[in-house]
Amino acid sequence: MDPFVREARSLFSLQLTPGQMAAFDRYGRELVEWNQKFNLTAIRDPGTIHIKHFLDSCSCTLAWKGSPPRRLVDVGTGAGFPGIPLKIIHPHMRLTLVESVGKKAMFCQHVVSVLGLEQVEVVQARAEELGHNPDHREKYDCAVARAVANLNVLSEYLLPLVKVGGMMLAQKGENGPAEAQSAEKTMRLLGGKLKQLIPVHLPGVADDRYLVVAEKIAATPPKYPRKAGMPMKASLK
Repeated sequence: MDPFVREARSLFSLQLTPGQMAAFDRYGRELVEWNQKFNLTAIRDPGTIHIKHFLDSCSCTLAWKGSPPRRLVDVGTGAGFPGIPLKIIHPHMRLTLVESVGKKAMFCQHVVSVLGLEQVEVVQARAEELGHNPDHREKYDCAVARAVANLNVLSEYLLPLVKVGGMMLAQKGENGPAEAQSAEKTMRLLGGKLKQLIPVHLPGVADDRYLVVAEKIAATPPKYPRKAGMPMKASLK
């Protein structure tokens, strides 16, 4: 059995179909090929891509407990992580990929096309702009991001996009617990509430990883997110 398929099953209880396995294989090949022209990701070895991109993306399913969101937004998706792997696993989920860098957004659109993924929208924009767009503000069951910013900043990017009753999901490294603790006040200000920290273990990866999960319990005040660049420049405390 393919190691990726075996690990997806043992770690996250995912039973991949032959079609899903083929989609991941094609995605990996496209990523390696495009990386020769554009610097999409520092990880270029196919085996490492399967662990640090694909399996890492799949770990988000631990927060859903078998009930994936109907509508997911992935902010700062880069080369499509974690959004595209999650769409491959859950084909009925509506997905919006948000990426401000043109070449990365173009790659995401290419992969969506090549894999024949339906109900996927690629938006080249900043999260601060999208948070005030009525087509996107408080429209999502789940907003997710990986390695985009400190959790205080990330909360201001993600929570305005989540509908009340939905969740914010941040993929974090070893600083996840400390960031979660320091961002609790910011989350409350934006209508969120820290729900749980889920440890993630990936094969051959020594670093601690966590999913930081927050519930959206109240509407985000209209003034948030602040204008582009402000959350990063002066994060809410």
